Amino acid sequence: MQRKNYILNSSHTSKLTKNGMAMIMAIMVIVIIGTIMALSIAMTSLTTKSTNDLYLYEQSVLLSKSATEYALLRVAEDNNDSDPCNYKGNSFTQDDIYDINISIKYAYKSFPTSCTSNLRYLTVTTDEQNGSVLIDVSVSVTKSSVTTEPIRYFRRSIQKL
Repeated sequence: MQRKNYILNSSHTSKLTKNGMAMIMAIMVIVIIGTIMALSIAMTSLTTKSTNDLYLYEQSVLLSKSATEYALLRVAEDNNDSDPCNYKGNSFTQDDIYDINISIKYAYKSFPTSCTSNLRYLTVTTDEQNGSVLIDVSVSVTKSSVTTEPIRYFRRSIQKL
């Protein structure tokens, strides 16, 4: 005589619990993979935005250096004995993205009459200091559609004439 007692038989009850456990494990794997994918997409978009802003900032730095050299060239071309304050600055745009403004101030021992008050920076006392120019260059990104935050770079340079 054989007893048919399923209480001690683990094969009958394990089928029911294995099916439920597999479902819970599958849901957990899907949730973990979904979270990882959402984080990677968020990091990718953030990295793309910061890379674009960094590129525009570096372009602004290079444009400010070029604008400073341009201003020095114009001062050297236009500077003569009769009108040493001939170049007054400039403003222009580059690729419809960057707005570049050049401001010029002069420093002389005795200013000529042609040098207006808005171009005078200061009056110096020695001959060694005579004939200097203060160049202010500001470069800003004018298109808000290409950047996520406002970008503006300012460069000040003083040069001896």
